[in-house]
Parts: sequence; structure tokens; C-alpha cells
Amino acid sequence: MKQLIVLLLAAFAVVSCNSGKTEADPAKEEQKEARRIVSLSGTITEILYALEAEQEIVAVDVTSTYPKAAESLTNLGHIRAISAENVLSTKPTHVLAFEDEMDPAIKEQLEKAKVEVILFKREYTVKSAKEVIGAIAAWAGKKEAAEKLVKQIDNDIASLKKLSKKPKVLFVYARGTGTLMVAGDNTQLSEMITLAGGQNATGGFEDFKPLTAEAVIAANPDVILMFDSGKASLSSEGGVLAVPGVKSTTAGKNNAVIAMDGHYLSGFGPRVGKALVELNTELSKLP
Repeated sequence: MKQLIVLLLAAFAVVSCNSGKTEADPAKEEQKEARRIVSLSGTITEILYALEAEQEIVAVDVTSTYPKAAESLTNLGHIRAISAENVLSTKPTHVLAFEDEMDPAIKEQLEKAKVEVILFKREYTVKSAKEVIGAIAAWAGKKEAAEKLVKQIDNDIASLKKLSKKPKVLFVYARGTGTLMVAGDNTQLSEMITLAGGQNATGGFEDFKPLTAEAVIAANPDVILMFDSGKASLSSEGGVLAVPGVKSTTAGKNNAVIAMDGHYLSGFGPRVGKALVELNTELSKLP
């Protein structure tokens, strides 16, 4: 009898101990697991850093050059040239990209490997830039930080100077004299020029097209706008003034050239307002 009582007491103790335990919530456990993010856009990377969500980034694409800290992350190259195997080698849980850049076949491969692919829509407008910031912040749980970023963009836009005239701006994309293109309508460069108070010197075509001396002379821009890397690529080949047709334009005669960081000028990220202020300020200095 005594042994029976001891066994019953032991069983009761086990039941009592177990009754105080709570079953693990799989959803909560998943939330606790750190995300491993691969960002396949410099703009998305910059937004994640601006939202202070960079701790979870494990790899980025070649356009992720800002902030400087992003350059220390594993670089997977350009989104147009990456492979699913390359991305999977970083053991990501999530891949973030823009839907107009992501190869559907690679997206499918990643999802088959149980990686969540989050694609964001965008247009090259300030409105869209703020929407992308909001969408990424909502996903990352950083809504309050996003509100501050959007407010800063609005403040920067509000500080733009109204120019007395709209200077004609010719954007030239250069990779040495072997690759020279000009920006047409519905490009991020055309939009930035317009928002900053200028007018695109070339139009009537979409996207980019090869530069010709005749077209440059006909456009007769007041100023040439370039990425600083593009300008640097021409330094050993006579500089911007050696570009066919430029010397015959108002910009060439006045040596009027504005060079800005490529991602800063065209990325439509958290610094879009600051980039517009800088371009607007430079345009206001033109004669």
C-alpha cells in the first residue's frame, strides 16, 4: 500500500508540473528566428539602412553602394545576371527586389527552395518613392521610422527654389567614349530634371538612345548632367568637352557640367529630396 501511495504522489507531481507549462506557439517561434535578407536593389538596401533594419541583411546586389557599410556585405552582382544558386549560397530566408527587375524563373527557383520573395512596385516619382518606403517599412515593422523619412522628403521638396527660367539639361550616360547615351522621356533622369526646375533637352523618344553629335547640337543644352563615374570615365579621353557636338552647345561654351553620384541622382530612395535640392541649387547657378 505504501508503495502505491508513493507512486500516486509521484504521478500527481508530474501532472502538476506539466499543467504549468504552455505549449510553444509556432508563430511566435518563427518570429523570434532572425531573418536573413538578401536585397537585390541599391534603393531597397538604402531604405533598410535608413529604417535601421540593416542587421538582418546578409547579401546585396552591385548597386547597393550606399551607405558605405553596405559594401562590406556579400555582393551577388547585378540582379540581371545573378543565379538562384548564387543567392541560395547565402542561406536567405527572404529576398527583396523590385518586380520590374526580378527574373520570374529565378523567383520560382527561390520559392521552391522555401525562400520568401517579396517584390515591390515602383515608378520613378517622388510619390512612388514614398510609397516604396512605406511598403518596406510595413513589412519590416518600422512604420514610425518611415514617417520620419517621408517627412524629410516633403521638407526637402518644399525648400526647392523656383527658377526664373527652365534651363535645358542634357543627361549623358557615359562609360568612356565607347558608350555614350542620352536620356529620353519617362526616365528617372528626365523626372529628376523636371522636378528640379529644368527641362530635358532631349525628348520625343522613350528610355535611352545613343548620343550623336547632330542630336546634341540640335538640343543645344544649357548644361550637361552626368553621373560622376561617367564623367570620370572620360577624364583620360579629353573630358566632357570632347564628347561629339558638346563644344558647339551653350553648355560646352560655358563648360557647364553637373556631376552627381549615380545612385543618389537616380535611385528614388530616401535621399531623393536631398538629390533634388542639390540639382536645383546647381541649376540656379546657371547664367
